[in-house]
Parts: sequence; structure tokens; C-alpha cells
Amino acid sequence: MKKSEIKFIVTLDKENIPEKIEWMAEDSLSDSLSETKSISLSLWDEKKNNTLRIDLWTKEMKTDEMKRFYIDCLGGLSQSILSSTGDEYMSKETNKLCDKLIEHIKNNSN
Repeated sequence: MKKSEIKFIVTLDKENIPEKIEWMAEDSLSDSLSETKSISLSLWDEKKNNTLRIDLWTKEMKTDEMKRFYIDCLGGLSQSILSSTGDEYMSKETNKLCDKLIEHIKNNSN
């Protein structure tokens, strides 16, 4: 059985706020760490029938970037819902929410 490791390295400031987030995956085309401003990781805890979440972002990530990041996450979830469950309704409704959120951002940007 093959195993593959994904590594996250988070550098924190004195108040434990992320200053730098780096990641690397064994199966990646790159052999070095890549830098990112945000990660959102969801894990299913079967024993508790609950989702565990890790959401981190650096001080440099702008609010508009964060909003776009979460809309992109939701869009990705829409595709994952369709491919993992075949539930077209849930997938379409998630996409509709993304469309509404994009409109909200367009209408409320400075």
C-alpha cells in the first residue's frame, strides 16, 4: 500500500498569529515548500459523526482575498459533492450560493 504525506509548516508571531504558511506534498511536481496565505482543512471524525476544521490565514491576507478564497472553497465543494455522492441538487444549490456571494462582493466592494 502506498502512503503519501502532506506537510504544513506554520510560522507564528508572539501572539500565535500565523505569519507564514508553507506546505509540501510528496506527490507534488515541486520538491520544495510552497508558500500560501491561507489553508482550510476539513476532517471527518467518524466516531463523533462530526467535522473537524482547521482554518488558518496569515496577517498579510486581505479581507477581499479571504472572501474569494472561501467562495472558491465552496465552489470546489460543489464539484466534490457531485463527484462523491452524485447529488446534483446539492451541487447546484452550492453553486447558486457561490453565485450569490460573488454578486454580494461585487455590490459591496469599495
